[in-house]
Amino acid sequence: MNHGFAISDWKAARVQAAAAAARGTRIPNRCDLRVYAVTDPDCNAQFGRTNAEAVRLAIDGGATIVQLREKRADGGPFMQQAAEVLEVCRSRGVPLLINDRVDVALAVGADGVHIGQDDLPAAAVRRMIGPDAILGVSVKTVEQALKAEADGADYVGAGAVYPTGTKESEVIGLERLAAICKAVSIPVVSIGGVKTSNAADTVAAGCAGAAVVSGLFAVESPTEAARQLLSVVDGALAARQ
Repeated sequence: MNHGFAISDWKAARVQAAAAAARGTRIPNRCDLRVYAVTDPDCNAQFGRTNAEAVRLAIDGGATIVQLREKRADGGPFMQQAAEVLEVCRSRGVPLLINDRVDVALAVGADGVHIGQDDLPAAAVRRMIGPDAILGVSVKTVEQALKAEADGADYVGAGAVYPTGTKESEVIGLERLAAICKAVSIPVVSIGGVKTSNAADTVAAGCAGAAVVSGLFAVESPTEAARQLLSVVDGALAARQ
């Protein structure tokens, strides 16, 4: 069962995972998933911010991990954006994952990759990025979550938990979210329509954190939004002890 831990010293945890791999075993890479910021260029464009600027603001408010998601950019421009965002993340000690594009993640030296069900298989991606990079997988069912864990995922992102305008996606609801959390031993983060007003419910269901797009970036102050979300998630985690 997922215990919803939050480990801030993710670099030390990655070293432990790499050492285990060298011994012929593997333990999941542990990282702090409490406030998982997922970028959206359209949201940021509304406020005249680049992805790097928006990420800096979110981290300043307490974002604990960042995923750079850019569905329309070609490889070169995406790589440039990734390098800029990575510089911000590294300066603040926060891991950066790249959505879908394993090649971009490897090219810039990002901390990991997040993939969906229609991307390369998780087992293949794990072989490509090695044992000490972070691998996340989007899931909608218990079966998908169990397979992701078996294939080397360090965490799964489950959703959409609530209706969302960011992307078209089946809504799984809190009951299925709780079933996914109970089924796997790796952390689960909620995504899809998650915001300050409902994030606590997803943590109560067993999640280690909340992945948020518009709630962090389609707002005037990503810093304040991240600060509020972190407070809610921390409170819900404490209540679950």
